[in-house]
Amino acid sequence: MPAAHITLESPIAGSFRVEQVRGMFDVPAQKIIKHEWHVSIPIEGIDWQIGLIVGPSGSGKTTIGKRLFPDACFHAGYDWSTERAIVDDFPIGLEGKEITQALSSVGFSSPPHWLKRYAHLSNGQRFRCELARLMLEPAELVLFDEWTSVVDRDAAKISSAAVAKALRKRGRPKLIALSCHYDVIDWLDPDWIYNTADGKCARRSLQGRPAVHLDIHQAAPSAWTMFRGHHYLSAGLHRAARCFVATWNGAPVAFTSFLPLTGKTGFRREHRTVVLPDYQGVGIGNALSAWLGGFLKRHGIHFRSVTSHPAMIRHRSTSPYWRLDHFGHAGHQNHRPDMIGLNPTLSASRLTASFEYVGPALTSDGRLPIS
Repeated sequence: MPAAHITLESPIAGSFRVEQVRGMFDVPAQKIIKHEWHVSIPIEGIDWQIGLIVGPSGSGKTTIGKRLFPDACFHAGYDWSTERAIVDDFPIGLEGKEITQALSSVGFSSPPHWLKRYAHLSNGQRFRCELARLMLEPAELVLFDEWTSVVDRDAAKISSAAVAKALRKRGRPKLIALSCHYDVIDWLDPDWIYNTADGKCARRSLQGRPAVHLDIHQAAPSAWTMFRGHHYLSAGLHRAARCFVATWNGAPVAFTSFLPLTGKTGFRREHRTVVLPDYQGVGIGNALSAWLGGFLKRHGIHFRSVTSHPAMIRHRSTSPYWRLDHFGHAGHQNHRPDMIGLNPTLSASRLTASFEYVGPALTSDGRLPIS
């Protein structure tokens, strides 16, 4: 098992200010400040995917991680170009499909933003880019330093859940996150935790991330302003759209809307559904679409949705809440669900899928658990 007695010595260079500090704060006169750790992480022989070394700043997380796992790829931030688009800044040799799937798998599902430069992204989007490149690392084990230190705490939780889901689905690489934030534990759901505060290592039985409970409210079309820049195809909103906004812990996180379906009495169609980037990757968009279908069904209205987003198509094609009606190129659809997964590169040949909601009518009090 990984174990070590680690000694870290920091020589003190003498100076007037050093002596002044010693005098002011009664610091003992010494030439070296020494830190020692006796560390044992008993994980050999167990099947694990994600580990977490957590503890206060300055408690030795990075030192311990590097010493106990010397063969791991140590991640402290990739070198991103100041000129190229994000999709062009991944290692040469990766296919575009691999890159976009990795970005989507960690919750960065906004194609327009994939064309931006790294420096023009938000902190949350930059962190997702780092995670996407981690997913494609050839290394078997990655040490990820300063886990979620640059993002706000809600985004930290959501992104931890997204990458944990993606890593367990992909099966590699193994990840050891180094973090001073204890609030990500339940969301990252690691197989084991080493806490530098008390020197204890604990194995965990996977519990799954906490539920995300959304409050959904009818909203004015002006609410679209907050979300329009993140829609994967168009920023337009039809003037007849009926709109809803979902909030989590009081903060707006997602938008959805519907329109009448031309020529179909008793039918409505999904118009725009958008999840803000910091909250992508845990199924909020898919759950919000299903909520809208259940809401309309409660009022005796059928609900249809056409999408070209690959992640939405994959989810709905296996969900009991949706029935695939048509699949194919715009204006030339067919009944071939087996074609799902094709990856055309030209917008003219973009594939779309039409689904009808066949799930239950909404019976909740407006709070939506996402599992």
